[in-house]
Amino acid sequence: MKSTAPSYLKHHFLIAMPQMADPNFAQTLIYLIEHGAEGAMGLIVNRPSGLSLTDVLEQLRPDEPVPPLCQSLPIFSGGPVQTDRGFVLHSPEQQFQATLSLGPLGMSTSQDVLFAIADGQGPTRHFIALGYAGWEAGQLEAELADNAWLSCPASTEILFDLPYNQRLNAAAASLGVDLRLLSTQVGHA
Repeated sequence: MKSTAPSYLKHHFLIAMPQMADPNFAQTLIYLIEHGAEGAMGLIVNRPSGLSLTDVLEQLRPDEPVPPLCQSLPIFSGGPVQTDRGFVLHSPEQQFQATLSLGPLGMSTSQDVLFAIADGQGPTRHFIALGYAGWEAGQLEAELADNAWLSCPASTEILFDLPYNQRLNAAAASLGVDLRLLSTQVGHA
């Protein structure tokens, strides 16, 4: 009998299958920041929160004027866990007070990255979210086995270059899948 090591999906997208009933995750595309034996963490990258960087900066530095460009920078709902905590995925050319290297990306959780973006000195490509999606040990693997998700390697082009409402279908298309043609019924072959 052959033993195989578990396969983890860090720096992959999770594509919600059409039958996903959980309203927190229906029709979402998630970038997996971490996935290992202890569990997984990711950010939903196609669900705007309705807030902009202006809204956040008015809370963080209320005595300073907010540059007009911040009004057009959306904040996304990264997931249902710790929805008051901010995460910024960005191109890796800069480090901030709390930056984790993710290989082709950096992820910062400190306010200085937001201030740098607002002041025009931040990373050239960025994605800002409040909250995250999390799975306990074995939970994501069970959901994958139940056909709740498809996975594919993450693409910075999909993350940064496409409008949010095109990201889910673009990730599925990278696998040759058209989500509109999939059944909402769950099944196993």
